[in-house]
Amino acid sequence: MSTTGPHTTVDVRTLRDALLLRSEKQPDETAFVFLQDGEYPQETLTYRELHHQAGLRAAAFTAEGLAGRSAVLAYPAGLEFVRTLLGCMYGRVAGAPVQVPRRRDEVERMRRIADDAGTTTVLTTTDIARDLLENFGDMPALGGLTLLATDTLRYDAATPLPAPPGPEDTALLQYTSGSTGNPKGVVVTHANFLANVAETDEVGPCEPDGTVVSWLPHFHDMGMLFGIVMPLWAGIPSYLMPPEAFIRRPIRWPEAMARFGGTHSGGPSFAYELCARAAADGKAGSVGDLSRWRLAANGAEPVRWSTIRAFTQAFAPHGFDSRAMCPGYGLAENTLKATGSRPEDEPAALWVSAAALRDGTALPAAEDAEGAVPLVNNGGTVGRTRVRIVNPVTRRNLPEGRVGEIWITGPCVAAGYLGREAESEQTFRARVAGPGAPTDPHLRTGDLGFLYGGELYVTGRLKDVIIRKGRNHYPQDFELSAERAVPGLHPNSAAAFSCDDGERERLVLVVEADGRLLNTTGAETIRRRVYDAVREGHRITPDEVLVVRRGALPKTSSGKVQRRECRRRYENGELNAAGERAR
Repeated sequence: MSTTGPHTTVDVRTLRDALLLRSEKQPDETAFVFLQDGEYPQETLTYRELHHQAGLRAAAFTAEGLAGRSAVLAYPAGLEFVRTLLGCMYGRVAGAPVQVPRRRDEVERMRRIADDAGTTTVLTTTDIARDLLENFGDMPALGGLTLLATDTLRYDAATPLPAPPGPEDTALLQYTSGSTGNPKGVVVTHANFLANVAETDEVGPCEPDGTVVSWLPHFHDMGMLFGIVMPLWAGIPSYLMPPEAFIRRPIRWPEAMARFGGTHSGGPSFAYELCARAAADGKAGSVGDLSRWRLAANGAEPVRWSTIRAFTQAFAPHGFDSRAMCPGYGLAENTLKATGSRPEDEPAALWVSAAALRDGTALPAAEDAEGAVPLVNNGGTVGRTRVRIVNPVTRRNLPEGRVGEIWITGPCVAAGYLGREAESEQTFRARVAGPGAPTDPHLRTGDLGFLYGGELYVTGRLKDVIIRKGRNHYPQDFELSAERAVPGLHPNSAAAFSCDDGERERLVLVVEADGRLLNTTGAETIRRRVYDAVREGHRITPDEVLVVRRGALPKTSSGKVQRRECRRRYENGELNAAGERAR
């Protein structure tokens, strides 16, 4: 049983209960605001309005026979998604949010998700339904799907609703970001959501004067929790901006934080880097007072120490308190957050020996020592969540300072992958081996890291580790060197991976560059600088550096590079070089 909000004792067991409570206690207060172009309020929902409109949609879904079933949610950024999401929860429909398809491969991915979720219903808007049929109506992937436009659906409030959901009922099907193969739906329960927002609130409390600002995609786990679930639970307003508005002009994010008095927001490390770069280019003059920003969650990808320093220094003149920068670690299979830094603490890095780290040991080193690298402190756990570092082969606990797989146990661990019992058993219900080992089931994250002083440091992905001459190397180290080698490359513009050509492992780097950089610097110069930077910085010679045009590098919805998908495209010859290849 969970309570909601900072100062209430009313028991709330589901997100439906949370909205019902808000509609009774603060009916005319603002719940959600959508910012046109990420700048100006276009539409607003109060708690009373959201409760009423969610109920109408639940009634329509019940009349359509969707109660107890699943549906894909394909919505652009905006409040119709919020109304429909809560309508699904009111009507006991397991919603599976997806990115609105803009290309044929994205249509095929949406169909794979629908098939995996066991549904033929796609909830969307009238405009999106029309665009899908006009642009992709010839595709077999759309065949048999029912596109149900909720913004023009006929509602009958007299339709009886199913029984309210319980804490262990499915609140959401969160599909993982991978773009190849069969997508996997993480079954997130109402209890999972409430446990995760309660832990997030314990790290960075949502006081009654709190305000959320979010540009993150609503179909991404971080955007879902920070932009929608947490503010609803806490009873504070949430200002939502289209992700593309941020990407086109990153400074809109801190501008909105200042304009609307934002206290809580978050994003991947690359988002903070884009803002820091904009400030360095003199584009932050329009940013107002950021002194109310209390929680700047930084996660969803490895957090870079250089980015933290650059952002905090760039926006200190605008009142940004460096203690608000809160690196953390999480993943969809744990609903979201697993660890987080507290806002009263300064963000910190541990400098370690790169050579020892490759051998699996975190050996502290002086910042100015040769071969020292910084790893960002991702904080510790709160509540009942526990993180352990486990040898992925022997499944035994590892001591502090030893690198192993990150395992998680606690109330935020999701119920499993939909319809994949064997895989769920392996991933969500793993057991630590050895005498005196805990008996509770754990989530195997597939991520590598270590504990130091009881706090988590992430070093990479288990399957992404590159082995050269018997030593482990983390691809993000090569990628960072590549990005720093050429001024003008964007954050997250490189992918490093190894390929087996049948005789040996080859180190390949794929680097994307925009048209301006290609015109001013040239693909060959970019290749040579990246090649030299990796060889000189890591004493490893790349077998190939491939420069591609911006947009060719596969990324998740949060902007994280998909190394395995990039390797697949590379091996299949699907990546077109910007100029002739240099080997």
